[in-house]
Amino acid sequence: MAKKQVKKKENKKSSNKDKLKNRKINSAIVFTIMAIIAISIISIALTPVTLQNDTFYTIKIGEHISKYGIDMQDPFSWHENLGYTYPHWGYDLITYYIYSAFGMTGIYVATCILSAILGITIYTVNTKLVKNKLLSFLITIGAMYVIRGYIAARAQLVTFILFALTKLFIEKFLETKKKRYAVALIIIPIIIANIHLAVFPFYFILYLPYIAEYIIAILGEIVIYRKLKIQKIKLKIKRLSKDNKNQEKVEKLKEDLNKLNEKVDKIKIKRSKNLQNPYKIKLIKNDNVKWLILIMVICIFTGLLTPLGDTPYTYLFKTLQGNTTQNINEHLPMTLIDESEACCCLILFLAPLIFTKVKIRLSDLFMIGGLCILMLSSRRQVTMFVIVGSVILNRLITQLIVIYNDEKYIENMEKRATSIIGVLIISILTLCLTYYLAKDKVGDKYIDESSYPVQACDYILKNIDLGKARFYNEYNYGSYMLFRGIPVFIDSRADLYAPEFSGKSDDIFMDFIETSGIAKFYEDIFKKYDITHVITYENSKMNMIIEKTKDPNYKQLYKDDYFVVYERLSN
Repeated sequence: MAKKQVKKKENKKSSNKDKLKNRKINSAIVFTIMAIIAISIISIALTPVTLQNDTFYTIKIGEHISKYGIDMQDPFSWHENLGYTYPHWGYDLITYYIYSAFGMTGIYVATCILSAILGITIYTVNTKLVKNKLLSFLITIGAMYVIRGYIAARAQLVTFILFALTKLFIEKFLETKKKRYAVALIIIPIIIANIHLAVFPFYFILYLPYIAEYIIAILGEIVIYRKLKIQKIKLKIKRLSKDNKNQEKVEKLKEDLNKLNEKVDKIKIKRSKNLQNPYKIKLIKNDNVKWLILIMVICIFTGLLTPLGDTPYTYLFKTLQGNTTQNINEHLPMTLIDESEACCCLILFLAPLIFTKVKIRLSDLFMIGGLCILMLSSRRQVTMFVIVGSVILNRLITQLIVIYNDEKYIENMEKRATSIIGVLIISILTLCLTYYLAKDKVGDKYIDESSYPVQACDYILKNIDLGKARFYNEYNYGSYMLFRGIPVFIDSRADLYAPEFSGKSDDIFMDFIETSGIAKFYEDIFKKYDITHVITYENSKMNMIIEKTKDPNYKQLYKDDYFVVYERLSN
């Protein structure tokens, strides 16, 4: 009887354990589903309805590739023989196919889907690497909000997803050394090289912190030197032991060996104590990094798997040589005092490290430091800082919670989040945030007529012979003009108009910059390029001068609330 009672008690305990496990699994599933839905909704709310200027040339280039292939020549400017590198030909082609099938609505929907995928990817990467679902959810929403200005129908949206996945696959490979992660890491740069080759070199930045940590661990590891010395002594002992005459030498070598082993043990104890010190940086030596280096070397050659020759390797170098990055807002250095959100992100990273006992891995410190330098040198790189840095921030905050509370605190918070009240609260907050983000977009059109010359282009196509016309236009709406089939002076493909890429001696881009800012008298530039017509913003400096001076060389052909079209009478 007693044995039966004991068995019953044991069965009850095991069943209770199973019930607890099932509850945990169920709550985890509930939270994951809820988080994915909430993140998807918020990500879609962040997606702008109005298309950016780059989207227009993307469609036209995709159309050109589908008809004629990649000919490395620009077909849309009236400038003759401009060389073009097609830096995101794959994305252009896909965008065109979506547009031809579903129109502008298709592009908007596709952008919403990619935005949702990005949000879900950031969340998944965080949960896989940090195991804190609630914090991962909150950090993901914060990350998406910070980078909202870069969510658009552009190739970069795809590469954001790929960079986030790269972070996951690198760390999973280092943890498990599984082949599937290695294969994924090799496939990703191939996609990047064909979708958005301008960021191809940035892919390898994600490898460097782990490699640097490994090298420093080796260099700082005095044990390695001593181990080599130990191996040398062991070989001597083995060799000398064959002859009985060398017994004294062997005994002395054994004493030296014991002393070295003692020193090695002391160093190991000291290093383990350092790792336990919360005020010190974690230095972890992972031997799988050797294989990661091999993967990176293989990935370097994946840039050749494009129809663009060596462009993945030369594009960024050529861009940095020219003046385009110095005159485009998103490529300019970031001033933290003017970027409150980026400043807040930095504070979130620094505060735990400075004021708490939180410890950071050296690779994470290298990663966040390198991305911070990139962000400060080019404000566009705030996306990389936020997306990749979200994992590091998650680690720091999770560690902080564990230090001042415990792991059960995190579990309890997640349990509360999956309760009926928790689900209701998150749902209400999601709907409120969605409303806040989406309310200003209600009524927006795909094409903003205050930014793009919709009606002016209608007039041009009806009344001006495009075969003879040489239009001067401005950078921001050039892409829309070529989308409408009007040959342009310039558009938002800045690289095309720089001598580093165009093969021309004239720097068309800088001529535009100086003319639009009236740093150089526009008439001189117009003579240089034999301009026949001018289209400009109604409130531009150039138009104000032409109107005020009543310049006889310019005849006004068309005017609406936003744009003016002139015919230049003297050539």
